[in-house]
Amino acid sequence: MLEQLLSSRTRVKLLKLFFLNPDQTYFVREMVRKTGEHLNSIRRELKNLLSLELVTEELIGKKRFFRVNTDHGLYPEIKALLFKAQVLKQKQTLRDLQRVGRIKYLALTGYFTGMDHTMTDVLIVGSVNRVRLKRILRKFQHEFDHELSYTVMTPAEFRYRNDLTDRFLYTILESPKIVIVDKLHAKSTQSIPSLK
Repeated sequence: MLEQLLSSRTRVKLLKLFFLNPDQTYFVREMVRKTGEHLNSIRRELKNLLSLELVTEELIGKKRFFRVNTDHGLYPEIKALLFKAQVLKQKQTLRDLQRVGRIKYLALTGYFTGMDHTMTDVLIVGSVNRVRLKRILRKFQHEFDHELSYTVMTPAEFRYRNDLTDRFLYTILESPKIVIVDKLHAKSTQSIPSLK
C-alpha cells in the first residue's frame, strides 16, 4: 500500500489536499485548479485513491464530489504524516515567523496537530509586528489551503492568565502542539504544564 500511496507527485498533492482539509469536498476541476496538475492525472489518481478506499465520492446533481474517508483505518497516521511533512516543508516560513518580534513562546496547535477543537492554531507570546505577522500567516494559509486562527499575548498577559488557570490558555497548553520557541519555561511558575 505504501508504494501505491507515495509513487506519484499528483497523488501526494491530492492526499495533502484531502487529508489537510478533511471537512471539504472537491470536484475534479477544483482539484485541477488547487493542485496545478492535469485533468487526466487527477482522474487517474482519484481512481487509485478510491480503490484504496482513502477517498469517497458522492453524486450531487450532475457533479461528482470527493472527500477523504475519515473512517479509513490509516486515516490518523496518514494525516499526521502529511501534517508533519508540510510543516517541515515550511521551515523558512517558520523562521520568518520567529522574526516578527521578540518572541518568548511560539507553538503550532489546533489545525497543525489535527486537534480541531482547539481555539487557536498559532500561539505567540511576546511583542510582535502584527502587519508582518499577518503577511506570514497568509503565506501559511495559502500553503495549507486552510484559514488559520492565531493568538498573541504579552508575557505579562500570559503570566496573568496562567496564574488564573485561564481555560483558554490551559486548553492550548494541555493540547498536543509543535513548540517552535520556548523561552518561558525556565522562568515560568509551576502551574504551567509541560510545554514540550
